[in-house]
Amino acid sequence: MCSFFRTEKNRLVWEYNHETLWLEPWGKNGLRIRSTVTDKMDENDWALLAPETRSAVITEEESSAKIINGKITAAVTAAGKITFYNQAGTVLLEEFVRNRRNVLRDCSALELEAREFKPEAGNIFRITVRFESEPEEKLYGMGQYQQEFLNLKNCSLELAQRNSQASVPFLMSNLGYGFLWNNPAVGKAVFSKNITEWTASSSAQIDYWITAGDTPAEIEQDYAAVTGTVPMMPEYAMGLWQCKLRYQTQEELLTVAREYKKRQIPLSVIVIDYFHWTKQGEWKFDPKYWPDPDGMIKELKDMGIELMVSVWPTVDKTSENYKEMMDKGYLVRTDRGIRTTMDYLGDTVFFDPTNPAAEEFVWKKVKQNYYDRGIRIFWLDEAEPEYSVYDYDLYRYHIGPVLRTGNIYPFMYAKTFFDGMKSCGQQNIINLVRCAWAGSQRFGALVWSGDIYSSFKVLRRQLCAGLNMGLAGIPWWTTDIGGFHGGNPGDSSFRELIIRWFQFAAFCPVLRMHGDREPHTAPLGTEGGGLCPSGAANEIWSYGEEAYDIFRKYIRIREDMKPYITECMKAAHEKGTPVMRPLFYDFPEDGSCWTVSDEYMFGPSILAAPVLYAGMRKRSVYLPSGTRWKMQGTEPQYDGGQTIECSAPIDTIPVFLKID
Repeated sequence: MCSFFRTEKNRLVWEYNHETLWLEPWGKNGLRIRSTVTDKMDENDWALLAPETRSAVITEEESSAKIINGKITAAVTAAGKITFYNQAGTVLLEEFVRNRRNVLRDCSALELEAREFKPEAGNIFRITVRFESEPEEKLYGMGQYQQEFLNLKNCSLELAQRNSQASVPFLMSNLGYGFLWNNPAVGKAVFSKNITEWTASSSAQIDYWITAGDTPAEIEQDYAAVTGTVPMMPEYAMGLWQCKLRYQTQEELLTVAREYKKRQIPLSVIVIDYFHWTKQGEWKFDPKYWPDPDGMIKELKDMGIELMVSVWPTVDKTSENYKEMMDKGYLVRTDRGIRTTMDYLGDTVFFDPTNPAAEEFVWKKVKQNYYDRGIRIFWLDEAEPEYSVYDYDLYRYHIGPVLRTGNIYPFMYAKTFFDGMKSCGQQNIINLVRCAWAGSQRFGALVWSGDIYSSFKVLRRQLCAGLNMGLAGIPWWTTDIGGFHGGNPGDSSFRELIIRWFQFAAFCPVLRMHGDREPHTAPLGTEGGGLCPSGAANEIWSYGEEAYDIFRKYIRIREDMKPYITECMKAAHEKGTPVMRPLFYDFPEDGSCWTVSDEYMFGPSILAAPVLYAGMRKRSVYLPSGTRWKMQGTEPQYDGGQTIECSAPIDTIPVFLKID
């Protein structure tokens, strides 16, 4: 037996020159890989759930060893190089090594290691993991990046959270594997033609998970099994959500809700946006502008409307909770300079959800001032968090520096509220969150795509973002219809944009009106809830009669789809199935489906082809092979495997139904 290998606790262990490498079964067809050059392996599971006990098949030979779990095999050479295979013996992923210790074609004077540890301080390193690149490979997932690329091959992605960017480091390959970078450090992923590299700027060890599957659905389900699935979405959340920046008073919000009721337009949720509070970090209604929250909530519930309130993690230094939170270590720290993490209508510091005591403190305040009044859904804004300056090396959490742990913040923020609501006996928990990390889905996170601009170009980016978020394991996703920044309700070009956006949103997991419309109205006061200005009207009747009629048409379509949407949400809850997904998810044998990025499946039977360009009144639609299709509202049937030229007048986007 080779002295580099041993079997220990159902894992394969390789050791050489201070490096310890663990390969162990994790999930049905997965392996977790960890490596360190320190004296102890970190046992933190990060995004992963503890797996059910599985017996791997481990074999050791003179110059190599193997570990097999279900459909995946990892082979390790005596020199430590790892190659992953599927059950047919086909290479899925192979470490990139160029040194003299590896024989045959890997022998090289370059001396490049697959696993690189560059010392930073103490037992912390800049870590790089390298893999061979298959130039024609297609890669999907990784969360939400503001770009028009569904296939991420040849992309370079920052592994960091920003407003409108959600780094969820799970990818799916058309070669038949899924890969999770199980490390919350700020870093980078590079999927080049010649090499694939994952980098953590500051970390204690390498940690990733890989699975093999015969279909995208199998890979996705195996990933969901080890990171968790969303709760079952409550029925009320499947309809229209009404929001704007921002309803300034209780009476203004109730007037809008009453108008929806008067017009007999079903409304699921209405939203109170930010600065309804006394001060940031006090998490309560300003009584000057919201004098009777209990009466407001009761009236809304009587109309069948749920109220969602915005919560920010910011704590103003002049707020009633700041001193106690600072004294007890509940706030994000700065390693240099003055402790300020965000400067927006106040000098503020983010609370630190990685500190369990801080979680408990914030939830206690939220419960007292909101939850106990009957509010059952929260808008967790600023969830990245949105630092005024994105110098990640400046900030520090309870569990460590942001460079080493920063991507975990939205995960822990969502967990704070999920745990609190669950402790009160609530089920089917859902909260709107502006960011996510791997595993956030299990805390009821509905992610939206941040403060994006109002344009057709940005709309095109949202389609790719939503599809890749679903493949990254976050099936609940939405956007601000029409974009957040800009847009005048009286502008005909913006009316066209918001109509097309609304049509797209009707076939997204959540249909939600929001935006900062022009022109702005003035603030109502100089403190508390009166401090912030408001945008123009953003209700469905704010955009003229033509738009109003089209919005009502798609609200009716959405209402009619509710039984179907319920089944889609059930699949997301039980198996992790994305509600909206690329064509190849359902039709992996059709090679053309792997290249289509401007249409998608909404559940298993509806193909949506949104209009993504100004002035477009017709578009081509590819129909996947192996089934027959009919356009919604028409009778002709079409064989799959062909492209259809479709009419797309302003009141219609092409939607096809699978009929066999």
